[in-house]
Amino acid sequence: MEIFGLNLIAIVAATVVGMVLGALWYSPILFGNQWMQAIGKTPETMGNATIPLIGGVVANFLTSTGVALIFSLVGVTNLSTGISLGLIMSFLIIFPAFLSDSLFCNWGTRLLLIQSGYRMLSILLMSIILFYLT
Repeated sequence: MEIFGLNLIAIVAATVVGMVLGALWYSPILFGNQWMQAIGKTPETMGNATIPLIGGVVANFLTSTGVALIFSLVGVTNLSTGISLGLIMSFLIIFPAFLSDSLFCNWGTRLLLIQSGYRMLSILLMSIILFYLT
């Protein structure tokens, strides 16, 4: 199933991978406790998660669509090129954007690494999924 020449099933699969990674990343298993401490929250003060979860699905869908579009425009034909593009997007687009936000918002290094690390790894995993399913 394609939309604008992009494999919608691959995009949805990459979106799901991003959401699963987020669920693990922000859980107590990985960085959930440190993340809540860095943003000054507790499980009791987090509030209703419905709107943030919907936003997370939309954000992951848009990200996976963007990665798929870049792959299509560049003509990715092998895994190493797909991984290279994922790393380029992660280290030269995502991390600098989060770094700037962190510096202006005074997030601190821990929050910067948690937030940017999730997005960077998510894009890398999406790149791999999109390569194999496209």
